[in-house]
Amino acid sequence: MIRGAFVVGVCLIVVNAAVGADAHVSRADVRRANALVYSRASNAAVQPQPAPGSCHTIGSGLYTRPDPRCTPGALDPAVTQANIAQTICKPGWTETVRPPEEITEHEKRLSMAAYDAHHPIEDYEYDHFVPLELGGATNDPRNLWPEFGASPNPKDTVEDDLNREVCEGRMTLSHAQSAIVAGWVAIYQQLHRAASPTPSTPAPAPKPPARSATCTASAQWSNDYNDYDIYVNSNQPDTTVTVTGSGTSATWHTNGSGYADVYFHAARSASGAQVTVTVGAANCYATL
Repeated sequence: MIRGAFVVGVCLIVVNAAVGADAHVSRADVRRANALVYSRASNAAVQPQPAPGSCHTIGSGLYTRPDPRCTPGALDPAVTQANIAQTICKPGWTETVRPPEEITEHEKRLSMAAYDAHHPIEDYEYDHFVPLELGGATNDPRNLWPEFGASPNPKDTVEDDLNREVCEGRMTLSHAQSAIVAGWVAIYQQLHRAASPTPSTPAPAPKPPARSATCTASAQWSNDYNDYDIYVNSNQPDTTVTVTGSGTSATWHTNGSGYADVYFHAARSASGAQVTVTVGAANCYATL
């Protein structure tokens, strides 16, 4: 695994969103990562969860991310940059703040219902989005979600790397917290790509003809940011997305799954207007 300055450099790229298509980090991801809240939700009580079916993961398989509306991440106010030696950098500390299983097992089932997760319960880890080893809130539903795949998994690798960078003084705590929320998948992919040897095999065979380009889109007003999020799903990964309508336009790119969340500046009074979404050769529409 690549360490030190390279890890810090990758995280700087992710948090600042100064990336190309490989990183798959939207401006909305970065914006939300920089607005993490503190939580004192008790470990001794089962916390209310989002309504069944109201949350939708981003991505698929071991590289999913939680719905930012349901699980934006939250922080533990007891962990600060000044006390990391006594908290997240102290061996065994996370076990002293982890909620008991009789609490989290019930919450996990409710959270699975919120995310419409149908696999057996043992197929999911009840994951702290901002991990305990980076000062994540211990039992707040805004920081817990049913992550597909048993531990250890790719996100655990990123968590361990970021904890090491913070504890060895190469990265600030707040920077690491923002980085994992803004794009843990991008960090993992960049580190994995850098750590992999250059293949000596012949060039791959030509790709088969592309499928017909398709997309669907929906819009949701954000009271927090006074704009619209245009959610785009397509079969066009790593492709420029352009949204036009209501006298304005916005451009971003899809991630490796063909998904994008486009930050669209239009007044709330534009509600009901139709916008056109172009993803490569695909066109679809959304109603504000």
